[in-house]
Amino acid sequence: MGEVDPAFIQEPEHRPRISYIEGKGVPLIDLSPILSSSNVSAIEFEGLVKEVGDACKEWGFFQVINHGVPLEKREKIDGASRKFFAQSLEEKRKVRRNEKKVTGYYDTEHTKNVRDWKEVFDFTIEEPTIVPASHEPDDTEVAEWNNQWPEYPPDLREICQEYGQEMVKLAYKLMELIALSLGLPADRFHGFFKDQTSFIRLNHYPPCPTPELALGVGRHKDGGALTILAQDDVGGLEVKRKTDGEWVRVKPTPDAYIINVGDIIQVWSNDRYESVEHRVTVNSEKDRFSLPFFFNPAHYTMVKPLEELTNEQNPAKYRAYNWGKFITTRKRSNFQKLNVENLQIYHFRISE
Repeated sequence: MGEVDPAFIQEPEHRPRISYIEGKGVPLIDLSPILSSSNVSAIEFEGLVKEVGDACKEWGFFQVINHGVPLEKREKIDGASRKFFAQSLEEKRKVRRNEKKVTGYYDTEHTKNVRDWKEVFDFTIEEPTIVPASHEPDDTEVAEWNNQWPEYPPDLREICQEYGQEMVKLAYKLMELIALSLGLPADRFHGFFKDQTSFIRLNHYPPCPTPELALGVGRHKDGGALTILAQDDVGGLEVKRKTDGEWVRVKPTPDAYIINVGDIIQVWSNDRYESVEHRVTVNSEKDRFSLPFFFNPAHYTMVKPLEELTNEQNPAKYRAYNWGKFITTRKRSNFQKLNVENLQIYHFRISE
């Protein structure tokens, strides 16, 4: 990724600023009340639930500390990621994803039809997938989601899967808090993730000679339920502030995770919580590494507003859609030259 190919250049209105606004308002939430089973008052717990609900409503993003994920496991996967990306392009492309295989290495991803200045490695959380007897999987589902693992580093698979289990545990805790903030039982969302299709992405953003023209990831919203992001101290994540539409930088906080609600929660909540646009900037001097975890339901899930959150005064705003077909089409859009603008949840919005 040396000189900037025109494929990377953003339209003038979407190019990043050289100077940026630091998002001091992005909430920082202490999760210690849910890690301690004792000595937590009802007031403390209710306060935590309210904090999470307010953050989802006002920002769509927040950071968490005292989350319970061992720092050692985060450091291990970060180190393994750096070793993998340090290899030659020829070695990395031995596990390159394609139209059929939707996991593995990839270096030509496009967002909004503009190429991203990054390379990635995707893998799913390896758990046995149980499909109901009444359900017949098609080619958009289980078959092509098998992981591809490189020869080097040799312990990458073990490190990644151990870290993935920590992400799943944290995701369930966060989903319980989100459910409670919506006035639902804590375990309301659990059933959707019984045969989850969650995955983790190792991101590498090399130095860019013209960071004022390109983006590591163009503006987008996450299609899944919940995203848990670990970013290094270089930073670069920017969130579109809901109050005024300004792009604000999320300052790296040591050992914190950045959380954002995705399109599925927007649909489940019938727009009470909104999936918010975000992007990643690059710079000319430093590599940036990040680790997003995408918490996604089973492929056979039909996503639609929850009955408990709709009524005559607040009718369902989306028609149901199949998650497996939706995400697989999104994954394959780079190869099939599909119009990604039509692969958004708004395609399923019911006209008012």
